[in-house]
Amino acid sequence: MNIRTLAVNGIVAALYIAVTFVFQPFGFTNVQFRVSELFNHLIVFNKKYFYGIVLGVLLANLFFSPMVAYDLVFGVGHSIISLLITILSMKYIKGIWARMVINTIVFTFMMFIIAFELNLALDFPFLFTWLTTATGELVVLAVGAPIMYVINKRVNFDKVMER
Repeated sequence: MNIRTLAVNGIVAALYIAVTFVFQPFGFTNVQFRVSELFNHLIVFNKKYFYGIVLGVLLANLFFSPMVAYDLVFGVGHSIISLLITILSMKYIKGIWARMVINTIVFTFMMFIIAFELNLALDFPFLFTWLTTATGELVVLAVGAPIMYVINKRVNFDKVMER
């Protein structure tokens, strides 16, 4: 990994952590609107953002989660698995909007991992928790997609890694 990729991923992780901190009351438990999840859309622009997103999730869960041990396993695991599925799908899906739609669907569906975590740790009902966490993820990523698209027009996320 070159210095530029390392630095950009560090910035992504720092942004993820900062946004998680600001919206912390909405980012944990069975109704989650973790606004920082909008950074998951960076993966559709360049797979090298994987490291910054995962590091951001790991550190945000380490610093702010009321269930640190569970979130370090399940939360980070959810992000890694979902990002890898999106990366694999990108071989077959062209176009930023199509990729963001797939990314949103993958992350939303995979929230069953977080629902399982909350069921295990806090005895929350699995199906209802899956519904509420998936709804929060869907809203954040659906609202985040046009935001990331507009920012990309100005910043060009793919080129940031390649300069």
